[in-house]
Amino acid sequence: GRLTDGQGRTVDFTHTVVIMTSNVGTAFGAKGGTIGFRQQGDTGTFDDKRLKGDIQDSLRRHFRPEFLNRIDEIIIFHTLTTEHVVKIVDLQVDEIAERLSEHGITIELTAAARNWLAEEGYDPAFGARPLRRTLQKQVESPLSVRLLQGEFAEGDVIVVDYNEEAGLNFIKKEHLVVEMPTNVEVEE
Repeated sequence: GRLTDGQGRTVDFTHTVVIMTSNVGTAFGAKGGTIGFRQQGDTGTFDDKRLKGDIQDSLRRHFRPEFLNRIDEIIIFHTLTTEHVVKIVDLQVDEIAERLSEHGITIELTAAARNWLAEEGYDPAFGARPLRRTLQKQVESPLSVRLLQGEFAEGDVIVVDYNEEAGLNFIKKEHLVVEMPTNVEVEE
């Protein structure tokens, strides 16, 4: 199709996929307790069918039929599990690691740090959107300060760990040097 704006400019949408998002119906999930972290192994098929029906009804009340009839497909996303948010943390940390690798520095997260960041960065109302800000505030900013202070340098491996008393810790991983015995005879 084509779209013409108020100035008479026309945009051709041939071979175009338009993706729209909406928060219509999210209140149903919040009331039913299905928005947020889902337990591992919980398929929630009955709740998902009920939730999908409630959201479809909400869409019909919120949008005009002329608009809804022009939409080819409506996809309702499942709620995030803890595993999903941890994977998002990994993706975000990979971006940080890539930037650090340009300076010859490697970063590693322990499982405790990864899980804490996933929990801190998730908000039931906003999903995983606050995760980037959490990583900036909790990982990037403190790490940047320490880099500027000379605490870490090129070639270092930084391990990010978490414990309840100290919070996130940035630890320089010591390189293990394995010495080979010099008097070893090789049999032929």
